[in-house]
Amino acid sequence: MDEPKFPEETITTVATLAAPFSREITLQTVDHESGLRMMRMRIKEGRARFTIIDLDPPTAKSLVEIMGAWAAEAG
Repeated sequence: MDEPKFPEETITTVATLAAPFSREITLQTVDHESGLRMMRMRIKEGRARFTIIDLDPPTAKSLVEIMGAWAAEAG
């Protein structure tokens, strides 16, 4: 039986941020062979727990606007 062939993707790390409570946030661009481009946000908590979210450009833009407004208000 042949091994399944998965679509190719190219992952480029954009930034890694230290976050409160010993968390680390890594932002990556994920380019799929189909031409689809996503922003991957990986949140590392402790040694082995990860939360991974892939965002399309409209969702990433909305997230940035909401977080920017919150940060401006919070000071």
